[in-house]
Order: sequence, then structure tokens, then C-alpha cells
Amino acid sequence: MSGSVLRRVDWLSVLIYLLLVLMGLLSIYSSTYDPSSPSILDPGQRYGKQLVFILISVGVIVLIMALEAQFYERFSSLFYVVTLALLLGLFLFGKTIAGATSWYDLGFFNFQPSELAKTTTALALAKYLSDIQTDIKKVRHQAYALLIVIIPALLIIPQPDPGSALVFFALVFVLFREGLPLWYLIVGLMAVLVFIATLVFGTIWVGIGLALILGLIYILKKPSFKIPLLPVLLVYGAAVVFSLSVNFVFENVFEQRHRDRFSLWLRLEKDPEKLEEIRKTIGYNTYQSEKAIESGGLKGKGFLEGTRTKGDFVPEQDTDYIFTTIGEEWGFLGTASVVLLFTVLLLRLVHLAERQKNPFSRMYGYGVISILLVHYFINIGMVIGLLPTIGIPLPFFSYGGSGLLGFTTLLFIFLRLDANRLNEWN
Repeated sequence: MSGSVLRRVDWLSVLIYLLLVLMGLLSIYSSTYDPSSPSILDPGQRYGKQLVFILISVGVIVLIMALEAQFYERFSSLFYVVTLALLLGLFLFGKTIAGATSWYDLGFFNFQPSELAKTTTALALAKYLSDIQTDIKKVRHQAYALLIVIIPALLIIPQPDPGSALVFFALVFVLFREGLPLWYLIVGLMAVLVFIATLVFGTIWVGIGLALILGLIYILKKPSFKIPLLPVLLVYGAAVVFSLSVNFVFENVFEQRHRDRFSLWLRLEKDPEKLEEIRKTIGYNTYQSEKAIESGGLKGKGFLEGTRTKGDFVPEQDTDYIFTTIGEEWGFLGTASVVLLFTVLLLRLVHLAERQKNPFSRMYGYGVISILLVHYFINIGMVIGLLPTIGIPLPFFSYGGSGLLGFTTLLFIFLRLDANRLNEWN
């Protein structure tokens, strides 16, 4: 690693990364603490294994920073193809854990290729978009770009791992940054709102509400802003047709566990006994995590003093629900600190992305931001009950070698590109 790279690397991002990883290790130690083997160096315990993963991540960082920045752009397509092959290989050689065939058993640890695929997909998308430059407004290029995002997601969904697959669609935000028409995003948001509103209020009320909203927009528009009536009617008709299909999809496409999660999240179930049953089963994790965070108060109960953490009330507390340990033991001040660190990191990455002269570096930077933002937002949202349980880790915090190595690779490739911010290659 050359001295120029060390001088140019963004040390604020590195510092935040180190703080998050350290806080994550302490949280894993607390949530899986074994009094009979208290040493954090014990490789037989999860906190000992996580420390090994951290040390391996340091080696990965050194390797990433030692390679030339051009290397990542030049071989981005190859990396993408290799990870697609790894995802396909899971159907033949994958190991099933907790009902999902998402891992390769490498003996010393289980490797989850979907974590690496997030990085390679972001690289491949950045490469494609940088090659076509301003042609993203052409439908053909939009379709190719979306295929790059969709293919790994389609290979991950049947594992089944819909949570990880959902993260890939975060890369669509890169397309909007690079000039994809905003109406795509508006249509997508409208579809989500119509879907949720139909489940809560029913198609009739959704149809009435849409008619009132579109009618008011059409009537109150400025005289200089002309909106033909036919497109308004077509939008209304498409929305109603979509609303009519929601119940069919909800009842016949979604599995019962998915329906139960939506019922709990949107309070769809009117029968108190049935709702309580769902809360005790599907909603058990969220209910217990909320209680654990509430019990932490302002300052928390103290490190290793979390009674709910020690009592194993919250399943998956060292992985998807690691944020509950922070809330119970470090309180509001601890959770606020974590949120602040993630927010500062994301804002810093936006700053770094915007100062890139090379389009590939900028586009990859926004891919990193999109993936980290969706993980951070969804994980904390589901833990505090604002979002339905999906099952994705909190970056740099949750236990797991694949996750930590994947997020580390994702972040530090961008920091390596930024360290070459003079962007001397074409």
C-alpha cells in the first residue's frame, strides 16, 4: 500500500467504520456472553469468531487498498459473473440453515455469496452506466441496467431469502442519480401506497380517494400547466385495476407468515384473540425487541447488565436484532449514537461520491450508499416495530463473517477509488 493512498484515504469514514465494528463486537459479546468462557478471544464463542472475522476484514482492507483503483473497474463484469455462478451453485451445493439454502459450508465458516453479490452488482451496474454515460434515458439501456440488478435478486428469492433480494433493488436509486426519469419513482411509490391503502381500507375507498385526489389536481392546476384529461383517466384506471389485484396477490401469492406480518404491521386483523396469537408468534421478536429497548431508558442498564438480553427473550439478538442489545444496555443515548454514526457515514459518502471525477467511481459510490442506507433503515425500522420483519443484518454490527466481510469490501473498494480521486484513468 503506497504512502499516497494512505494520505488520500478518507480517514473520517475509516474511523466511523472502526467505531461501528467495535460497538458491534461489544454488543455481540454482551448478547452471547458465556460466564464459563468470558474471554473475548475464545474462538468457540460467537464473539471470539466475530473477532476473527474482524481480523480477516483488516487483511481484506489491506488487500483492497494495495490494488490499483483501475482493477475494480476493469474486472467488475468478471466479478459479477463469478458471483452469479456462486448463487446458482447454491441450488446444488448449498447448506440449509434456518430453512434457507444460502450458504456454502467451508468448514471453518459458512460463506453466504449474496453478501458478496451486493458489492459485485454495484460494481457491474456502475461499469455499465459509466460506459453508456448519458444514455440512461433510453428504454433499452434502462432495461439492461435493471437486469443487472434483478438477476441476482431472482437467484436469491428462491433460497428463500427475500430480505437479501430486496436490498438489490436499492441500487435503482443509482439510476435516478444518473438521470432516470423521476416519474418511474413516482409510479413505484404510488404502487406501494395503493397496495397498502387497499389492504387497510379496501378497493372501494381507494377508488374514491384516488378520484378525489386526481380530480382536485386536475381542477386546481394552474391555467398555464396543461394536463390532458385522457392521461389522468388512464392513470386512475390503472391504479384501480392494480388495487383490484392486491387482495388476490395477498391471499394467493403471499405465504401465511407474510400475511401475518402485514396483518400485525398494518393492524389488519380485527379479531383481538387472533391478533394476540399473531403477536405471540410472528410478532414475538418485534414485541420482545420493543420491550428490551424501552427497558433501557435514557442511559441503559449498563454493559452486560441487560436482563432481557441475558434471558434470551429476543431471538436472533446477535444478528438481525442486535440493535435491541444497544437499546437495553446503552439506552437512548447509545441508540442515538449508533443512528448518528450511520447518518454521518452516509452523508460523508454522499460528499465523497459527489467529488468524484470518474463516473464509475461516482456511480459505485452511490451504489454503496444505497445498499448501506436500505440495510440501516430497514433493520432499525423492523426492530422498533415501524416496519414488518424482513430479516436483514445491521451493517458492521450483526454477527456473521459473510456480512462483515461483504460490507467491509463494499465500503473500502469505494474508499480506494476515492483515494485515487484524481482519477487518472479514463
